[in-house]
Amino acid sequence: MIIPVRCFSCGKPVGKDWDEYVERSGKGEDPKEVLDALGYTRYCCRRMFITHSEIIDDVMHHKRF
Repeated sequence: MIIPVRCFSCGKPVGKDWDEYVERSGKGEDPKEVLDALGYTRYCCRRMFITHSEIIDDVMHHKRF
């Protein structure tokens, strides 16, 4: 859906860097290098970026108003 604002495990804010992560990794930069540059060293925060799947557009097609 939408990236959470904070890490589920440690509570560090992660949502603020989602756009930059997507932009830089989409240009072909290694996700490990992007996360290192953004300052995410804990594996719990790194998994928030790596495992996130952007499905909000698919879900909105099935929502009834």
